[in-house]
Amino acid sequence: MCKHNFDFAGSALHASSVVKFNGFNYNEWSEQVGYYLGIQNLELALMTEKLTDLTKNSIDEERSFHKEWERSNRLSLKFLRMTIASEIKTSFLVTKYAREFMRLDKETSQSKATDKSRTGALMSRLTTMKYDDSRSMYEHVTEMSNIAARIRNMGMFVDKNFLVQFVINSLPSQISSCQINYNIIKDKWMMTELQTKLV
Repeated sequence: MCKHNFDFAGSALHASSVVKFNGFNYNEWSEQVGYYLGIQNLELALMTEKLTDLTKNSIDEERSFHKEWERSNRLSLKFLRMTIASEIKTSFLVTKYAREFMRLDKETSQSKATDKSRTGALMSRLTTMKYDDSRSMYEHVTEMSNIAARIRNMGMFVDKNFLVQFVINSLPSQISSCQINYNIIKDKWMMTELQTKLV
């Protein structure tokens, strides 16, 4: 059996850098989780189907491989669930196998049946987002722009003027002068102009 000597600090660092699966980014997400599980020697359950049950006639090599697969499946599945965006996590079916979990994620990313619920979740997030100090103002505005782009890609119209207003409404009270200025001027700002003013 393989010996596992994990660098827990390095493992946590890699895990935190893995992108969250949001229903649209399967290719990027699957590549990153595959790499992470690979460097942790946990990809076995993703590479092979569920094993057949052991019997009294199973040899030591089969028992060792079976134990290794079970460990890989258990830890991989936990990690995969951790990397699902919270707004879509409740819509996922429960499965016991990491390989099947990946397959379901891929189907979700390609399914039009779930577009309505995902669009609703994105619209809710866009209209209720609030800026905090955990990141830069530029990153905050960029995320809101990206959410709007995802909604547009799903066939829904997002007015650019409304998007600018959503961003302004998401700002803390300390930046209220920005909102006051925008409300009294005649010209409408574009997102790039708003980003420049905020930065």
